[in-house]
Amino acid sequence: MDVKTACLGVLAFADASGYEIRKAFEEGAFAHFAEGAFGSIYPALKQLERDDNIAATSPDPQDRPGKKVFRITSKGRLTLLAALAQPPAPDRFKSDFLFNLLFAEFLPAGRVETLVDDRIAHYRALVDGMEQCRCRPDGSIITGGHAFVHGFGLAVYRAAAAYLEDHKHEVVGASLQASQNAAD
Repeated sequence: MDVKTACLGVLAFADASGYEIRKAFEEGAFAHFAEGAFGSIYPALKQLERDDNIAATSPDPQDRPGKKVFRITSKGRLTLLAALAQPPAPDRFKSDFLFNLLFAEFLPAGRVETLVDDRIAHYRALVDGMEQCRCRPDGSIITGGHAFVHGFGLAVYRAAAAYLEDHKHEVVGASLQASQNAAD
């Protein structure tokens, strides 16, 4: 999904400033499946505005000069729907954690064990946080697509934590075996 389409997606739910859109990519629901860095969001918003896919207003120029709040236009909704009608690209998964474990045989076993234990704790914390977050900011319970994506995220993090717990001994063992072979 390109950044312009992702921005339209954020604005399809609510009007937002550029800062709020960026926060949706960094910390909000979009953080898990869309990328939008500071350097790409604002050019995308300018292009969307030029193409009449969004409109900007300045809430109170006295209070915050230059601040704009963006809203999706009818044309923008049609643009978003056209993008959603396209087949999605394959999922991409990038992980510094897995990159490190790819080289488990070169790392001390204690380091490998710490990496895995820390990642299990990270996934468990994500699951705990997501289990507490079943409501929208207005207090209503998430339903439909939101509930489906939320449930999928929970399933992925639970499965990842369970896999690491069940198979940690294998990667730690690979590290130990490599250091034993090097000692021989």
